[in-house]
Amino acid sequence: MKDFSNLLAEVNNRAKASVIRELLKFTNKPGLISFAGGMPDPSAFPVKDITHFMSEAVEKNAHVALQYGQTEGEPGFVAELIKLLKSDENIEVSGEQILVTSASQQALDVVTKAFINPGDIILVGMPTYLGALQTFQSYGARMVGVESDNDGMIPESVEKELETLKKAGKRCKFIYVVPDFQNPTGTTIPVERRVKILELAKKHGALILEDSPYRKIRFEGEHQTTFYALDKGEGNVMTMFTFSKTFVPGFRLGYIVAHKDLIRKFCILKQSMDLCSSPVCQAVTMEYLKAGKLDAHVRKIVEIYGKKRDAMLKALRTYMPAGVSWTEPKGGLFLWVMLPEYINCTEMFPSALEQKVAYVIGSAFYHDGSVNNCMRLNFSYATFEQIDEGIKRLAAAIKKNIR
Repeated sequence: MKDFSNLLAEVNNRAKASVIRELLKFTNKPGLISFAGGMPDPSAFPVKDITHFMSEAVEKNAHVALQYGQTEGEPGFVAELIKLLKSDENIEVSGEQILVTSASQQALDVVTKAFINPGDIILVGMPTYLGALQTFQSYGARMVGVESDNDGMIPESVEKELETLKKAGKRCKFIYVVPDFQNPTGTTIPVERRVKILELAKKHGALILEDSPYRKIRFEGEHQTTFYALDKGEGNVMTMFTFSKTFVPGFRLGYIVAHKDLIRKFCILKQSMDLCSSPVCQAVTMEYLKAGKLDAHVRKIVEIYGKKRDAMLKALRTYMPAGVSWTEPKGGLFLWVMLPEYINCTEMFPSALEQKVAYVIGSAFYHDGSVNNCMRLNFSYATFEQIDEGIKRLAAAIKKNIR
């Protein structure tokens, strides 16, 4: 085998393969039911509308839709995003405060590249989104964990870690939060906690990076105000949105909302990544938004995913042995299962595969891999029949490992 080690950059030593992507390699067995991915239900995709608007975009506006686009985002699409933010979140921004990205994963990469030198500090939840941890790690960030409970990130833990850093003469660059139906736990941070966390960030000179892919997928309860809206345009918050969960993931469309000076920095960095996000996908999504189709589509998927969540919760209550607990999210795509501490979900994974069911190991969502007795389950992708049968199989695997 040829050795490239003396040629490769240091980033290759820091970057780690996605646990989810690696696990998915094992989920191609015939008859296997997977709760591992975070994929929307493909049967809910608005195929006819997309076909219609794709045809319109190409036939009527091909010179824009099929051409290279502006790095910042196509003006017509950005104009629709401004309207969407105002109507949905009561957030007023100008085009200078928005950067269209290739979904929120690129937004994570751009922001981290802009702020983080090796050794710089980011506060992250315990647990938190695996894709963010991968990105932060690849840039050499030092991640400091913040404790969480059923209401998400705990402000007192945030304060403790920020004060500890201050005493050591160090500072946090930003606090990363997934405040609504968090990946992986499904928990939501109440507005009272958001206010406290924002105040702490301001006090210690740190920014907040708010990741909001699931916010619109609420089954019950009241929407909690975004960190960005709470900040009232003071420039302390950067918020990432995506259409991957509310429209279609294949378009890879998202956007960052932040202070215009930061957006300019992000735009320059994006230029060296991909020049621009897909103009044709922006054109189709723009027409979809202009036609007022998104709200009805979101209502449709909220109804579907709410019923699937209920089906998974019912199956968990029916089949799981004593000693197993789980979150009961009010929205999103995931819930979090907690087993007795002596069970290692990584070591148990082969037992689950024998039962032809798959999940994501919980340790992957901890920056230090310190917790092994948890797992993330997705309820949006599987059918109702698969949810019931899959949880039954998962319970059988757990019973083989439980004392």
